[in-house]
Amino acid sequence: MRLLVSVRGPVEARAAVAGGADVVDAKDPARGALGPVRLDRLAAIRRAVGAARPVSAALGDARDDASAEAAAATAAGLAFVKLGFGGITSEAQAQRLARAARRGAPAETALVLVAYADWRRVDSLTPARLVTVAAESGAAGLLLDTAWKDAPLFALESPDAVAAWVAAARAAGLFAALAGSLSGRDFATARALGAELVGVRGAACIGGRRGRVSRDRVAALRRLVRAAPALSVGALP
Repeated sequence: MRLLVSVRGPVEARAAVAGGADVVDAKDPARGALGPVRLDRLAAIRRAVGAARPVSAALGDARDDASAEAAAATAAGLAFVKLGFGGITSEAQAQRLARAARRGAPAETALVLVAYADWRRVDSLTPARLVTVAAESGAAGLLLDTAWKDAPLFALESPDAVAAWVAAARAAGLFAALAGSLSGRDFATARALGAELVGVRGAACIGGRRGRVSRDRVAALRRLVRAAPALSVGALP
Protein backbone atom coordinates (compact mmCIF):
# COMPACT_ATOMS: atom_id res chain seq x y z
CA MET A 1 0.00 0.00 0.00
CA ARG A 2 1.25 3.48 -0.86
CA LEU A 3 0.74 6.91 0.67
CA LEU A 4 -0.57 9.85 -1.37
CA VAL A 5 -0.33 13.33 0.14
CA SER A 6 -2.30 16.20 -1.37
CA VAL A 7 -0.45 19.51 -1.61
CA ARG A 8 -1.50 22.96 -2.79
CA GLY A 9 1.89 24.34 -3.80
CA PRO A 10 5.62 23.70 -4.23
CA VAL A 11 6.57 24.30 -0.58
CA GLU A 12 4.12 21.63 0.56
CA ALA A 13 5.27 19.37 -2.28
CA ARG A 14 8.84 19.49 -1.01
CA ALA A 15 7.64 18.72 2.52
CA ALA A 16 5.67 15.72 1.24
CA VAL A 17 8.68 14.36 -0.62
CA ALA A 18 10.98 14.91 2.35
CA GLY A 19 8.52 13.09 4.61
CA GLY A 20 8.42 10.07 2.30
CA ALA A 21 5.09 10.37 0.48
CA ASP A 22 4.89 7.85 -2.36
CA VAL A 23 2.69 10.08 -4.54
CA VAL A 24 2.40 13.88 -4.45
CA ASP A 25 -1.08 15.02 -5.39
CA ALA A 26 -1.89 18.56 -6.54
CA LYS A 27 -5.14 19.77 -4.99
CA ASP A 28 -6.56 23.06 -3.67
CA PRO A 29 -8.45 22.25 -0.44
CA ALA A 30 -10.17 25.65 -0.53
CA ARG A 31 -12.00 24.52 -3.70
CA GLY A 32 -13.50 21.32 -2.33
CA ALA A 33 -12.64 17.65 -2.10
CA LEU A 34 -11.27 17.61 -5.66
CA GLY A 35 -10.37 21.27 -6.05
CA PRO A 36 -7.93 21.70 -8.96
CA VAL A 37 -4.92 23.95 -8.51
CA ARG A 38 -4.15 26.71 -10.98
CA LEU A 39 -2.05 25.62 -13.96
CA ASP A 40 0.91 27.74 -12.88
CA ARG A 41 0.72 26.19 -9.42
CA LEU A 42 0.57 22.71 -10.91
CA ALA A 43 3.69 23.45 -12.96
CA ALA A 44 5.46 24.70 -9.83
CA ILE A 45 4.53 21.54 -7.93
CA ARG A 46 5.87 19.38 -10.75
CA ARG A 47 9.15 21.34 -10.79
CA ALA A 48 9.50 21.00 -7.02
CA VAL A 49 8.96 17.23 -7.11
CA GLY A 50 10.92 16.58 -10.28
CA ALA A 51 11.58 12.90 -10.82
CA ALA A 52 11.58 12.12 -7.09
CA ARG A 53 7.95 10.95 -6.95
CA PRO A 54 4.94 10.45 -9.22
CA VAL A 55 2.65 13.49 -9.31
CA SER A 56 -1.12 13.31 -9.63
CA ALA A 57 -3.76 16.03 -9.79
CA ALA A 58 -7.41 16.59 -8.96
CA LEU A 59 -9.56 17.79 -11.85
CA GLY A 60 -12.72 18.56 -9.87
CA ASP A 61 -16.19 17.24 -10.67
CA ALA A 62 -17.03 16.72 -14.33
CA ARG A 63 -19.80 18.91 -15.76
CA ASP A 64 -19.79 18.40 -19.52
CA ASP A 65 -17.75 16.59 -22.13
CA ALA A 66 -15.80 19.64 -23.26
CA SER A 67 -14.75 20.71 -19.77
CA ALA A 68 -13.77 17.16 -18.81
CA GLU A 69 -11.64 16.79 -21.93
CA ALA A 70 -10.06 20.22 -21.49
CA ALA A 71 -9.25 19.63 -17.82
CA ALA A 72 -7.58 16.30 -18.58
CA ALA A 73 -5.52 17.90 -21.34
CA THR A 74 -3.54 19.79 -18.66
CA ALA A 75 -2.19 16.50 -17.33
CA ALA A 76 1.02 16.13 -19.36
CA GLY A 77 3.70 14.52 -17.24
CA LEU A 78 1.33 13.39 -14.50
CA ALA A 79 1.01 9.81 -13.31
CA PHE A 80 -2.76 10.10 -13.01
CA VAL A 81 -5.63 12.53 -12.70
CA LYS A 82 -8.74 12.23 -10.49
CA LEU A 83 -12.20 13.07 -11.78
CA GLY A 84 -15.35 13.28 -9.66
CA PHE A 85 -19.04 13.14 -10.54
CA GLY A 86 -20.85 15.35 -8.07
CA GLY A 87 -24.26 16.20 -9.53
CA ILE A 88 -24.15 13.24 -11.95
CA THR A 89 -26.60 10.39 -11.33
CA SER A 90 -26.73 8.82 -14.80
CA GLU A 91 -24.28 6.04 -15.62
CA ALA A 92 -24.50 6.90 -19.32
CA GLN A 93 -23.63 10.54 -18.66
CA ALA A 94 -20.80 9.58 -16.33
CA GLN A 95 -19.38 7.26 -18.99
CA ARG A 96 -19.48 10.06 -21.57
CA LEU A 97 -17.67 12.39 -19.20
CA ALA A 98 -15.08 9.77 -18.25
CA ARG A 99 -14.42 8.93 -21.91
CA ALA A 100 -14.03 12.63 -22.70
CA ALA A 101 -11.45 12.97 -19.93
CA ARG A 102 -9.66 9.87 -21.18
CA ARG A 103 -9.52 11.38 -24.69
CA GLY A 104 -8.13 14.62 -23.34
CA ALA A 105 -5.47 13.13 -21.10
CA PRO A 106 -2.06 12.21 -22.50
CA ALA A 107 -1.62 8.50 -23.17
CA GLU A 108 0.86 8.12 -20.31
CA THR A 109 -1.51 9.66 -17.75
CA ALA A 110 -3.96 7.29 -16.08
CA LEU A 111 -7.53 8.30 -15.28
CA VAL A 112 -8.91 7.65 -11.79
CA LEU A 113 -12.63 8.07 -11.15
CA VAL A 114 -13.70 9.27 -7.73
CA ALA A 115 -16.71 7.81 -5.93
CA TYR A 116 -18.15 9.57 -2.91
CA ALA A 117 -19.13 7.70 0.23
CA ASP A 118 -21.51 10.61 0.96
CA TRP A 119 -22.97 10.37 -2.55
CA ARG A 120 -26.47 11.35 -1.45
CA ARG A 121 -25.28 14.75 -0.23
CA VAL A 122 -23.65 15.57 -3.56
CA ASP A 123 -26.29 13.92 -5.78
CA SER A 124 -23.82 11.53 -7.34
CA LEU A 125 -23.67 7.93 -8.47
CA THR A 126 -23.29 5.30 -5.80
CA PRO A 127 -19.76 3.90 -5.42
CA ALA A 128 -20.94 0.52 -6.73
CA ARG A 129 -22.35 2.03 -9.92
CA LEU A 130 -19.14 3.96 -10.54
CA VAL A 131 -17.21 0.69 -10.67
CA THR A 132 -19.17 -0.18 -13.82
CA VAL A 133 -18.52 3.27 -15.29
CA ALA A 134 -14.78 3.00 -14.66
CA ALA A 135 -14.55 -0.48 -16.12
CA GLU A 136 -16.29 0.60 -19.34
CA SER A 137 -14.64 3.97 -19.89
CA GLY A 138 -10.91 3.26 -19.93
CA ALA A 139 -10.15 4.34 -16.37
CA ALA A 140 -7.23 2.70 -14.60
CA GLY A 141 -8.56 2.94 -11.07
CA LEU A 142 -11.05 4.19 -8.55
CA LEU A 143 -10.82 6.30 -5.42
CA LEU A 144 -13.44 6.14 -2.68
CA ASP A 145 -13.46 9.54 -0.95
CA THR A 146 -15.78 11.89 0.90
CA ALA A 147 -17.06 15.09 -0.70
CA TRP A 148 -17.80 16.70 2.67
CA LYS A 149 -15.10 16.55 5.30
CA ASP A 150 -17.23 16.51 8.43
CA ALA A 151 -17.20 12.71 8.77
CA PRO A 152 -14.45 10.21 7.91
CA LEU A 153 -14.85 7.46 5.37
CA PHE A 154 -15.32 4.64 7.87
CA ALA A 155 -18.04 6.58 9.69
CA LEU A 156 -20.03 6.64 6.44
CA GLU A 157 -19.25 3.17 5.11
CA SER A 158 -18.63 0.03 7.15
CA PRO A 159 -15.38 -1.88 6.60
CA ASP A 160 -17.42 -4.74 5.13
CA ALA A 161 -19.03 -2.40 2.57
CA VAL A 162 -15.67 -0.88 1.65
CA ALA A 163 -14.13 -4.35 1.33
CA ALA A 164 -16.88 -5.37 -1.10
CA TRP A 165 -16.32 -2.20 -3.14
CA VAL A 166 -12.56 -2.74 -3.27
CA ALA A 167 -13.08 -6.35 -4.32
CA ALA A 168 -15.46 -5.30 -7.09
CA ALA A 169 -12.99 -2.72 -8.37
CA ARG A 170 -10.14 -5.19 -8.44
CA ALA A 171 -12.30 -7.86 -10.07
CA ALA A 172 -12.94 -5.33 -12.84
CA GLY A 173 -9.19 -4.90 -13.37
CA LEU A 174 -8.98 -1.53 -11.60
CA PHE A 175 -6.78 -0.42 -8.76
CA ALA A 176 -8.58 0.76 -5.62
CA ALA A 177 -7.62 3.72 -3.43
CA LEU A 178 -9.21 5.11 -0.26
CA ALA A 179 -9.34 8.62 1.17
CA GLY A 180 -11.73 10.79 3.15
CA SER A 181 -10.46 12.28 6.41
CA LEU A 182 -8.40 9.17 7.09
CA SER A 183 -6.05 9.12 10.05
CA GLY A 184 -3.15 6.83 10.79
CA ARG A 185 -5.29 4.40 12.74
CA ASP A 186 -7.33 3.79 9.57
CA PHE A 187 -4.35 2.59 7.55
CA ALA A 188 -4.30 -0.97 8.86
CA THR A 189 -8.01 -1.24 8.07
CA ALA A 190 -7.50 0.16 4.57
CA ARG A 191 -4.73 -2.27 3.81
CA ALA A 192 -6.59 -5.23 5.26
CA LEU A 193 -9.50 -4.38 2.94
CA GLY A 194 -7.21 -4.52 -0.10
CA ALA A 195 -6.61 -0.83 -0.83
CA GLU A 196 -3.50 -0.18 -2.88
CA LEU A 197 -3.22 3.49 -1.97
CA VAL A 198 -4.43 5.76 0.83
CA GLY A 199 -4.77 9.50 0.30
CA VAL A 200 -4.51 12.15 3.01
CA ARG A 201 -4.53 15.90 3.36
CA GLY A 202 -5.67 16.93 6.84
CA ALA A 203 -3.73 14.20 8.65
CA ALA A 204 -0.53 15.44 7.00
CA CYS A 205 -1.12 19.08 7.93
CA ILE A 206 -0.55 21.35 10.88
CA GLY A 207 -3.84 23.19 11.29
CA GLY A 208 -6.15 20.78 9.48
CA ARG A 209 -6.72 20.29 5.77
CA ARG A 210 -6.45 24.04 5.09
CA GLY A 211 -3.26 24.26 7.11
CA ARG A 212 0.18 23.33 5.80
CA VAL A 213 1.70 19.96 5.05
CA SER A 214 4.31 18.98 7.63
CA ARG A 215 7.31 16.83 6.74
CA ASP A 216 7.25 15.27 10.20
CA ARG A 217 3.56 14.40 9.94
CA VAL A 218 4.06 12.87 6.52
CA ALA A 219 6.98 10.83 7.88
CA ALA A 220 4.83 9.58 10.77
CA LEU A 221 2.06 8.59 8.36
CA ARG A 222 4.54 6.80 6.13
CA ARG A 223 5.74 4.76 9.09
CA LEU A 224 2.14 3.78 9.84
CA VAL A 225 1.55 2.80 6.21
CA ARG A 226 4.65 0.62 6.27
CA ALA A 227 3.63 -0.92 9.59
CA ALA A 228 0.18 -1.93 8.33
CA PRO A 229 -0.15 -5.69 7.68
CA ALA A 230 1.05 -6.55 4.18
CA LEU A 231 -1.12 -7.83 1.34
CA SER A 232 -0.24 -8.81 -2.20
CA VAL A 233 -1.57 -6.02 -4.43
CA GLY A 234 -1.40 -4.93 -8.04
CA ALA A 235 0.65 -2.09 -9.46
CA LEU A 236 -0.52 1.50 -9.60
CA PRO A 237 0.15 3.64 -12.65
